[in-house]
Amino acid sequence: MSVYGQCMSPFVSPARIVVLDDAEDVLLAARLALKRHFAGVETLRVPADLIPRVKAGDVDVILLDMNFRTGADSGREGLSLLEEVLEVDPDAVVVLITAHGELELAVEAMKKGASDFVTKPWSNERLVATLIAAANLRRAKLAAREARTRHRGLIAATDSSTDMIGTSPAMREIFDLIDRTAPSEANVLILGENGTGKELVARELHRRSQRAEEAFVRVDLGTISAQLFESELFGHRRGAFTDAKEDRVGRFRAASGGTLFLDEIGNVPLHLQSKLLSALERREVVPVGSERAEAIDVRVICATNQPMSRLLDSNLFRADLLWRINTITIDLPPLRARREDIAPLVEHYVAFYNQKYNMARKPVTAAALAALTAHDWPGNVRALRHAVERAVVLSRGAALEVGDFALAAPVVAPAETAAGPLDLDTIEREAVRRALDQHRGNISRAAEALGLTRASLYRRMEKYGL
Repeated sequence: MSVYGQCMSPFVSPARIVVLDDAEDVLLAARLALKRHFAGVETLRVPADLIPRVKAGDVDVILLDMNFRTGADSGREGLSLLEEVLEVDPDAVVVLITAHGELELAVEAMKKGASDFVTKPWSNERLVATLIAAANLRRAKLAAREARTRHRGLIAATDSSTDMIGTSPAMREIFDLIDRTAPSEANVLILGENGTGKELVARELHRRSQRAEEAFVRVDLGTISAQLFESELFGHRRGAFTDAKEDRVGRFRAASGGTLFLDEIGNVPLHLQSKLLSALERREVVPVGSERAEAIDVRVICATNQPMSRLLDSNLFRADLLWRINTITIDLPPLRARREDIAPLVEHYVAFYNQKYNMARKPVTAAALAALTAHDWPGNVRALRHAVERAVVLSRGAALEVGDFALAAPVVAPAETAAGPLDLDTIEREAVRRALDQHRGNISRAAEALGLTRASLYRRMEKYGL
């Protein structure tokens, strides 16, 4: 056994390569070709040594010969080892070494889980390029595994206490729609104001779907610049643009096998909507800097706080994209339209934050509950949640009173004067100013009170010089 590799240059890949071949001259050629390009290159001659190395968990790519006995040419030994490796580590990345004329054998191995193959005698440049691509694939697989693990942990942590609470007729309809929609592969469009729980619905759809064990990947399309749109969603190849120093797996491929949640889809500019539509129709993406399309297997759930009337405006949103994403539409009601759900929500969040902060349970006074129920909640459930958290943390009395919840007074538009019609900019500026004053400059809370995102509030503050 030989081990080579120290990161002698910033361009050396950090990947660890294991080469298994029974011919010493092949191992020597591999060492000489790879040691300048990878942080670790290890060579093995005995097939029985491979599985313990895989179990050690520090191998990124395996370069595996197909035959190990003198005169053997069937490749069955290599195929058997490939199966053993993938049984130990299903995310292992194996590149096969084949002889010319063994194309059918290589194809069979690819079907069994091999990532790629090289033929003997190889071109060093081709070998290095193949292994760099394989190392990137390994990194992507590990990232997907981590995402799945985080997702399962999230589900385990939230299964017993979901924030989707409500007994109102409107919410019963939503729950029924989720029950019927989740098991299908239908694309879903979720509509609703900020804070109504669109992401919670998306996660619940995923949790109850056939893809529940795979990744749930959320993308906030409202925060992605037009310049990075394709790179973020479809990925890119190293050198595709100035800052592309390495290959990147886009969000579509990161969600492979699972659910891709495209939040704020109503904010995507028209010229980028066509690229998104193409990916959804063809079920494939082309990374920036690549000429090869890559298949995707995702269920797409979209959400927006824009009204359907805006999405139906062809000057703002493509009709063909809308029909692609809204096989099922779930329209979440604002909290003010289901006031009977406010009391159970308050009770839930009081219990939640008492437990979170290890505080003694305090009852909510009847006056406070009446005020909370009468409040219009421009920021919906999200705003209610923060109001309860504040009350639990700061209350000094034996019960939670109206004042503990710091309910903002309704914003009253200035009366129309004889001088002329109402000035909408003036009304909006005053609303933003009052929300900022009410929440002592806290951007997040002011945005929630106004029913805006932080980014939207910042734009208005800049517009009005606040």
